[in-house]
Amino acid sequence: MFDSFPAGAPQRMDRPTYHADLSRVYTSGIDFLNKLERGQHFEERGFASWEAFAAGDWNRALSLAGEGRQDYAQELRRARQLGVPHRRLRVVEFPVTPYVQWELFVLRVRVELGDDIKILDARTISNIEQSRPVPEVVILGDAVMYEVVYDDSGNPDGANRYTDQSLIRETNLGFDALYERGEDFQEFFAREIEPLPPPRVAKSGAPYSPS
Repeated sequence: MFDSFPAGAPQRMDRPTYHADLSRVYTSGIDFLNKLERGQHFEERGFASWEAFAAGDWNRALSLAGEGRQDYAQELRRARQLGVPHRRLRVVEFPVTPYVQWELFVLRVRVELGDDIKILDARTISNIEQSRPVPEVVILGDAVMYEVVYDDSGNPDGANRYTDQSLIRETNLGFDALYERGEDFQEFFAREIEPLPPPRVAKSGAPYSPS
């Protein structure tokens, strides 16, 4: 699964170019959008809920988790109008990292609005990830695929763009297989996330390390 991905020949795009290209292709008549998320720590500067989380204010982070609700609802309405179903698969490692604990509260808002999100326990794909993690990708039908790129601190840094049809088909098949194995978001959230105590984080949102 995803065996051909490392040998792909992408075009590197900075963040503005990636966003512009994704928006253009998204409205070009694609059949679906699949998103696979693998990283366990990112930075989302400018998002008030993440800023509160990174500053260690868990209660405020949760109170602001729904700040994007209107934007998410608009995004889903647009997807329905264009006839582009979205599927999202979030891989989660254990123990759950502070970032993922926070992120799932935000994703819960999207699920409540009808977004199609499943969770995959990373322990169940250890056999697939013996040599490398599954890729962090956004796939727009059979037209184009983006490997989302982050800098060393977890800040978004553009994407690698792939157009090889066989590679896109293979990656979509891998996504489909993993998605079938994914767990219902709400069930996972109630069992694994809601019972957790507030995370202890360093200023950047990374796990807290006592001196």
